[in-house]
Amino acid sequence: MKMILLGNAGSGKSTLSRIVIAKQSPARLSLDEVAFLAGSERRRLEDSLSEVMRFISDNESWIIEGCYSDIIEPILPECEELIFLNPGVETCIAHCRARPWEPEKFGSKEEQDDNLNHLIEWVSTYETRSDEYGLRRHRALYESFNGKKRELNYPGEYEFT
Repeated sequence: MKMILLGNAGSGKSTLSRIVIAKQSPARLSLDEVAFLAGSERRRLEDSLSEVMRFISDNESWIIEGCYSDIIEPILPECEELIFLNPGVETCIAHCRARPWEPEKFGSKEEQDDNLNHLIEWVSTYETRSDEYGLRRHRALYESFNGKKRELNYPGEYEFT
C-alpha cells in the first residue's frame, strides 16, 4: 500500500489513516511533521520533500496525509492510491471543534483550544483559497492523478477498507 490522503484541515485524514492502519499496518506520515520548523515557520519545500522521500524509501507500505499540494504533487508518482477527502467546510469545522488534544502539535489542550478560532477561520476559506491548501489546488491534483483514486464526500464512506 502506498496511499496519499488529501483534504482540508478537519476533513478526516487522520481518522481515515487510523482506520486503515488498524487493518493493514502501513507506516504513516502526517505532512504537518515535515512542513514546519519550530512553531508556525514553514520549512523550505526542498527540505520537506527530502524528508518525505526518505520516509517513502524507508517504508514498503505507507500512508501520507496532508493538505500541502506543493509537497504532494511531486510525490504523486510514488503513490498507488490517492484519496481526496472532501466532506464540505461545515463538516470540517465540526470535526475541528470536536478534535481531541493533539500532543504532537500542541503543548497542552489549552494551547490547542487557544488556536481553535484561527483554525476555524482558516478552514472556512477552503473553497475560495487559491494557495496550495485550497480546494482549487486539491481538485487539480486529484484530477491530474492517473492512478487509482477516490473522492469521499461523507465521513460514513471512510469505513470502506
